[in-house]
Amino acid sequence: QVQFVESGGGLVQPGGSLRLSCGASGFTLDYYAIGWFRQAPGKEREGVSCITSSPTWSYYVDSVKGRFTISRNNAKNTVYLQMNSLKPEDTAVYFCATASLCSDYARGGDKFKYWGQGTQVTVSS
Repeated sequence: QVQFVESGGGLVQPGGSLRLSCGASGFTLDYYAIGWFRQAPGKEREGVSCITSSPTWSYYVDSVKGRFTISRNNAKNTVYLQMNSLKPEDTAVYFCATASLCSDYARGGDKFKYWGQGTQVTVSS
């Protein structure tokens, strides 16, 4: 069965870290660009980061540059988002999604086709 699942969210204090995982089963992520997106209550979905397939190029929106790192392990069919120095404004439901390329991830990812169910990240003291 085809599955595409985010995990790793939770509650952390400001300045803390989380690592989100986006794992696939039933299909391979090798040939896809993978984007991370987030949506806070009352806000539109926004792009966070994206990684291409091969070679791997990584992209970040300005608000997370220097704090977040996207990576992929094709052998594990998994993409990660390491989030450090978390801020309350990072609080959102985080989604991963697939596309052929990363070109529109920063605009919200309308071209991304396959989406996970989302994982909640809450940054609060």
